[in-house]
Amino acid sequence: MASKPKSSVATHRARRERQGFVRVEVNVRKEDASLVRRVASALSDPSRQIEARNLLRQRFAEPPKVSLKALLASAPLDGVDLDRSRDLGRDVDL
Repeated sequence: MASKPKSSVATHRARRERQGFVRVEVNVRKEDASLVRRVASALSDPSRQIEARNLLRQRFAEPPKVSLKALLASAPLDGVDLDRSRDLGRDVDL
């Protein structure tokens, strides 16, 4: 039994996938649609992709994760009294 030939859309998508592209679908407000299209166009254009990617990473990249220990070490402690009175607990009768 002969297999059904791929549609031209499927062939195109397979070729783009081999080239390293991924199909992404997003929902945006109507007024932002042309902006998102221009950003996608800039990211896929070899002459503009490096600059576009750098701009987007500078603005929208996730900040590096900071451990609690590093966060506490960098906290300003000027004026904070870190001394505490020695508490020996309460007397217990046995």
